Amino acid sequence: MNYLITGGAGFIGAHLCRRLLNENAKITIIDDLSTGRWDNIASLSSNPNLRVIIASADDSVLIEREMAQHDFVFHLASAVGVRLIVDRPVESIQRIIRPTEVIVDACARYRKPILLTSTSEVYGRSEKVPFCEDADVVMGPSCKRRWAYATAKALDEFYLLAHHYQSSLPIYIVRLFNTVGPYQTGQYGMVLPRFVEAALKNAPIFVYGDGKQKRCFCSVYDVVEGLIRISQTARASGTVINLGSNEEVSIENLAQRVVKLCQSRSTIQYLSYDEAYGPGFDDMQRRVPSLKRAEELIQWNPQFNLDDIICQVIEYKKHKI
Repeated sequence: MNYLITGGAGFIGAHLCRRLLNENAKITIIDDLSTGRWDNIASLSSNPNLRVIIASADDSVLIEREMAQHDFVFHLASAVGVRLIVDRPVESIQRIIRPTEVIVDACARYRKPILLTSTSEVYGRSEKVPFCEDADVVMGPSCKRRWAYATAKALDEFYLLAHHYQSSLPIYIVRLFNTVGPYQTGQYGMVLPRFVEAALKNAPIFVYGDGKQKRCFCSVYDVVEGLIRISQTARASGTVINLGSNEEVSIENLAQRVVKLCQSRSTIQYLSYDEAYGPGFDDMQRRVPSLKRAEELIQWNPQFNLDDIICQVIEYKKHKI
């Protein structure tokens, strides 16, 4: 197989590339390094089966040229992280919607299957947990900037599904729930690497809000396994599939577990959402995926528990600090 991976220098993309190269696939990465990093793929750059093109995924001339040469597209390129969405909403919306239109249109012309990584943010404020792929969503108001990300990713999903409906284009949509692991940075607000970096330095760990909000964290190794299985499962075409863990933890308890596993002297301090993100920030208390569809379609369940995942991040960050 010859794969085109947009956003391949990002956190998840780098792990996906490494796994596919180990299976002797040929890969072309397109990444403008706006949120991805060369360091993530530097160790892979000498592999003769890998090409890296530093460019934006909305370059229609480039995408048109590359599309004919590839068998399958993993579209991972996207704005990421709550911090980025809140601070730079115009750029974030553009970097989600524009590349998807260019890439999916090219896939349609060449009849190339495409997998889009979407997000649990699409479920919005819904309180009906666990979140099922076909359930109604409850989106926050447009005046709250954080919902721009969810709305843009939902539009991505609609666009792929529209092509599937009109021309039976093979499309795969995966909603990811708090994927974490080595290579992830806390630069854009990702909570686990931010906590681990602070704990390893014995610096204060800042928990936003009251810390009672709960999340489910999934290892990037489990997610990559799921992405590959979905891409190889024809009956998953035209569907939306959750990938994540259903092991819930409060953010407050996550900070405590990080301190313990790092054997750190860090204190845990609380920061209001207004202090962290500015006035009017919206958050939700729980975000738990239903994994029934993933179990039925690709026989997938996460293999790593939360402590495993925290330790994976700790070992990686020890060599970076």
